[in-house]
Amino acid sequence: MANEEVILLDFWPSMYGMRVRVALAEKCVNFEYKEQNMVEKCSILLEMNPIYKKIPVLIHNGKPICESLNVVQYIDEVWKDKVTFLPRDPYEKYQAMFWADYVEKVFDTGRKLWMEKGGEKQTRKENYIDTLRMLEGILGDKLYFGGEKFGYLDISLIGICSWFYTYEKFGEFSTEVETPKIIAWMKRCMKRESVSKYVVEPLKVYDFALQIRKHYGIE
Repeated sequence: MANEEVILLDFWPSMYGMRVRVALAEKCVNFEYKEQNMVEKCSILLEMNPIYKKIPVLIHNGKPICESLNVVQYIDEVWKDKVTFLPRDPYEKYQAMFWADYVEKVFDTGRKLWMEKGGEKQTRKENYIDTLRMLEGILGDKLYFGGEKFGYLDISLIGICSWFYTYEKFGEFSTEVETPKIIAWMKRCMKRESVSKYVVEPLKVYDFALQIRKHYGIE
């Protein structure tokens, strides 16, 4: 589409933002990236997402689309002349959407590994690994979650690749040992230009996590 304005309000370590960046790259959509300060939120973010006041927000010709999974679906529908993310078959489509929602649980259990202190550390680790193993079962021996094709569920999960190292450091485990097929999937995905460009280097994310823990007094 010519003469269109595409802006992404985002925060660099966000797994939710990474999925949107990868989706835009897969569709070859040029966009303006606007980094957001999540402590002192700017007026454009508050204007474009007044309900949740969160990133990522895609602004397409002045109109905001919020919530990252909604944004990925929007990208898939609007730029449909490129590759498609969601399967055409209705059952396969809604299965992909169901498991993409489940990815939110994986993200949440992962966050607890590095953002919470004390309590049942072992339980937090086991909960996270259990959610990842569930996805590994869905992946099976396929190249991607959708089979031969990199698609919606892959994009939904892709941002976690930046955070594996952080989860391992604070949870004291190996993702490759616990879920080897997920790591093999990650390595395949990282060969894609869209993924290698927009999935943030894990050590940078780990340094960010350390800073956040220090800021909130989590030791």
